[in-house]
Amino acid sequence: MPVNATPLGITRNLASWSFQDHYVERVMDNATYTSAHPDDTLVLAGPARSGNADIAGTDLSTQTLLAIGMMQNMSITQVKSTQPVMAIGSGRSFFVSGKAQGNGNIQRLFVNGRNLLRVLYHNARAGKLEVQKFDDPAAKAFENQFYINLDSELYLVPFGLGVIFRTKAHDFVGGMYAELTLIQSYNIGIQAGSNMIAEQVSFMFDRLMPFAANEVTTPGVPRATLDAIGGFIDNVVSDAGAETLQAGVSSASI
Repeated sequence: MPVNATPLGITRNLASWSFQDHYVERVMDNATYTSAHPDDTLVLAGPARSGNADIAGTDLSTQTLLAIGMMQNMSITQVKSTQPVMAIGSGRSFFVSGKAQGNGNIQRLFVNGRNLLRVLYHNARAGKLEVQKFDDPAAKAFENQFYINLDSELYLVPFGLGVIFRTKAHDFVGGMYAELTLIQSYNIGIQAGSNMIAEQVSFMFDRLMPFAANEVTTPGVPRATLDAIGGFIDNVVSDAGAETLQAGVSSASI
């Protein structure tokens, strides 16, 4: 006979809080294959604006994205300038806020082939831009895989960076596209006894937009099957559903 496993409950409000028997917000019994991992994350270089990016493109056009390999770490930060303000006659503060500003950095293994300053400028290479003809050339010839002169006019041209997050079960977790990205600094470190040489760039961007792949890879074993084997009921409730649950009424999961 089949055994019906009983999943742990979920705490979605104060009334349903049971810290020994519940997870908070969502089921976590299946976290091993529903969490995003670095090896299930793909970073791509492409055009400056996400509206021109096509992950399914295979021809060398300005619409294609190039997957960046051998990355060791990547970080992206958004900062929104916010200032507290007080007014005469009130003991309470309020806030005024400006535009968000973004920056980040990438570290990559230094190997034979496209180096980091070259791979980030896939949009220039795909557009057949002859980088050797600038007053300050970025490379000796168009065919070169090694770009190094950050003072070149090439690096006045913005590019874009796309990031896709998936789980071990191939579920799409999220995606973002850093638009109008420009490189601020380049660094390469060499140390005796080290097992690798790494390149690193820091960059700024105009805005971070939501981004999704055009093509979805279907896993060999669907996640619903994995959940069923474990006896898990993964109810991810929408914000509207959570409000309904807060009022003590059951809500349909999505």
